[in-house]
Amino acid sequence: MNPVSQKFTLNPATQIILKDLGLSPQDVLRRARLPLDLFSHPTPQISTAEYFRLWQELETLLSSDPVFPLRVGQSISVESFSPPIFACFCSENGNLAFKRLAQYKPLIGPLRLEVTATDKQTTIALRELPGKPPLPAALIAAELVFFVHMIRLATREHIVPLAITTTLPLPATEQFTEFFGIPINIGEFNGVVFAAVDVQKPFLTSNVGMWSIFEPELNQQMKHLGVQARFRDRVRACLMEVLASGQCSMADVAQRLNISTRTLQRRLREEETSFQQELSALRAELANHYLVNTPYSSAEISFLLGYNDPSSFFRAFHIWTGNTPDGIREMSRLS
Repeated sequence: MNPVSQKFTLNPATQIILKDLGLSPQDVLRRARLPLDLFSHPTPQISTAEYFRLWQELETLLSSDPVFPLRVGQSISVESFSPPIFACFCSENGNLAFKRLAQYKPLIGPLRLEVTATDKQTTIALRELPGKPPLPAALIAAELVFFVHMIRLATREHIVPLAITTTLPLPATEQFTEFFGIPINIGEFNGVVFAAVDVQKPFLTSNVGMWSIFEPELNQQMKHLGVQARFRDRVRACLMEVLASGQCSMADVAQRLNISTRTLQRRLREEETSFQQELSALRAELANHYLVNTPYSSAEISFLLGYNDPSSFFRAFHIWTGNTPDGIREMSRLS
């Protein structure tokens, strides 16, 4: 997938955020030369140029409110955001969440993240796409606020980063400094640095499991699994909790079940199945459910199912069904 030419899915809460900022969504769309019916689409999407125009108009309209990126960056919650960001909250800790976000970023914005982790710290750097204009200052500020807000929300701890760096001074520096808890440095990149101990703290949000939000009935089914349940059902229940985080390998599941991978394989063989069979069956079932019952794009669904890139999902889906995701969705609409 080419992040330069693709469309980006707007956060479902964008319209609410605009209203909370005191703006008319229709006025913002008009000034940014975007379709006036954009928010009526099940999955509103915009191009790179449109994305930048939207942020530039926000900067113009809110020039008297230089701290508005603070409100935008803190507007994301566990319940109200796009599936890719939800997958980050399903991660076990900040390190995994930021790495997941770096994989997902091409879905939700025309920028890329570079995540560098050492034994002492983790650096998340914001980069513009090659050949594209510099990122708007308000966008940079909102992203940095979101990174800090996300890790605080997920751990329920007031984590203070080791460093915040921007290439240009942020307006209303005092208010941003108060939020971050440290002064903002001027440097050669835009990014945030967290202590290793902080990004390794467990995300409490991972315990809710993606299905408690997206699939209450499946979550309920999982809760009712007792000690007499088939082992394959326990594996499936575990997979439903970890798929979105991307940590869904045999070793990941075995660790969560507190058994060895060899024992996991043996017990599945006793029930005449395998880990790969159970993983593929669950992914196929959920893929069909999302394609038929939700407006999520095929790329978003691929990440919810634990794939690192949409092309892997498309190949697997063709093996399962002999069709494409869009083909199945279209057949559902016509039936």
